[in-house]
Amino acid sequence: MTHEIFVPFWGDPALLYLTVESVRAQRDPDWRLLVLDDCYPDEDVAEWFAALADDRVVYVRNEVNLGITENYREAIRRATGEHITILGCDDLLHPNYLDVIRATIAAVPDADVVQPGVQVIDEHGTVIRPLVDRVKTGLLAPRGGQGVAVLRAEAMATSLIKGDWLYWPSLTFRTETMRRIDFREGLPIIQDLALLMDIAFDGGCLAYNPALAFSYRRHGASASQKTLLDGRRFRDERSYFAQARALASSKGWRRTATSARLRIMSRLHGVAELPGVIRHGTPAGLQSTLAHIFAI
Repeated sequence: MTHEIFVPFWGDPALLYLTVESVRAQRDPDWRLLVLDDCYPDEDVAEWFAALADDRVVYVRNEVNLGITENYREAIRRATGEHITILGCDDLLHPNYLDVIRATIAAVPDADVVQPGVQVIDEHGTVIRPLVDRVKTGLLAPRGGQGVAVLRAEAMATSLIKGDWLYWPSLTFRTETMRRIDFREGLPIIQDLALLMDIAFDGGCLAYNPALAFSYRRHGASASQKTLLDGRRFRDERSYFAQARALASSKGWRRTATSARLRIMSRLHGVAELPGVIRHGTPAGLQSTLAHIFAI
């Protein structure tokens, strides 16, 4: 079945064009790409797509700016196939991405979420290995050689609440799951983790294939970095970890609840970010980071 890829767009058009070309370079040609332009103020973007001679690529400009979460929801509303990928507008698929995804789904037909192998690149396209990504791949991601690792329900929830080792734009989802389980309101910064945890709480299945198939772009001055400096990131994390602990306790998932209470990796993240927050953050950012590290 044709694989549907959506790109919610607001950002650097030059990087968007690289993203689109990475989709067009797939070895498996059975795909459809829909770009959802969230009113980015550059008329050249529409002209670039109008000149693109590929009927598998569709460009749509929203009538009004929806914001990132509503643009994700718009992608889900427009989906017609069994699986959906919501690709970042500056990330890159490797030519084997669809091969890896289809092979993983064939191996784990009930997978709600598929994570392929990922490398991290900077704004210039250079492969980098920041500390956070070394921890993700070296300590948090399941191990098991080259085979597909499968986590279900409590095991999935416990793994992710210990430390979110997934890369959101690289994921492929079962469309029906995304329609059934919506994004939580009030958690814009960690909405991806909250949704993935809700899939786990619903008894969902995560399949991880370590075969490298995706480049995730990490910017030095990204929006997520700004939320660390002003305190919003860790404030949202503390709020969600408390919710996750209550949900896990209600289901009798003691390992998940304990991990949510201790949040060891999240605290260590706060320790790692503390020097930068001291140098460049706001007073609220410093207060939030210290509270994240030490609060019980």
